[in-house]
Amino acid sequence: MAGRQGKQTVRNMLWSMVVICLVAGVIYIFIPHDESKTPVKRVDYRVELLTARRAAAYPVAAPEGLAKAWKPTSVRFDGAKHDGWHLGFLDPDGEYVAVKQSTGKPSEFIDEATQRAVRTKTTEEIGGRTWQRYEGKTYDALVSEDKGATTVVAGTASFGRLTEMVQALKTS
Repeated sequence: MAGRQGKQTVRNMLWSMVVICLVAGVIYIFIPHDESKTPVKRVDYRVELLTARRAAAYPVAAPEGLAKAWKPTSVRFDGAKHDGWHLGFLDPDGEYVAVKQSTGKPSEFIDEATQRAVRTKTTEEIGGRTWQRYEGKTYDALVSEDKGATTVVAGTASFGRLTEMVQALKTS
């Protein structure tokens, strides 16, 4: 009798597992679920920009006149770390573009800001400044050294979008 009762217990447990799996499958199929990316929130960077422009030892750059499709996503100013300025965006295609500035050692700052991109021989004249192209596995970038600070516009976006950002940069 003890052996038979053990077999029934195992059989009941297996049937319970089958029923639970069927119920879970039905719930998964018929209950809507969103597997898309969590939308990135737009940030207002005006206060941080004003603070950075008052505190930094160089003219802090930020874009003006970009289309509304450009979405600001992050902003930071760190006066203790070489007046480091960071302003991140998603471009209209959903690619990342960041404006970064610092008074730190240019070679170290460029290496960090571009995610170790490599300097190319190509330069561009944009807004009266010379911008050096960098290409990398993670980010491509346009870099300019001027007025005591290094400015890096880097990201996963195309060079066309990086150039668009550079063209929109203003320092006042």
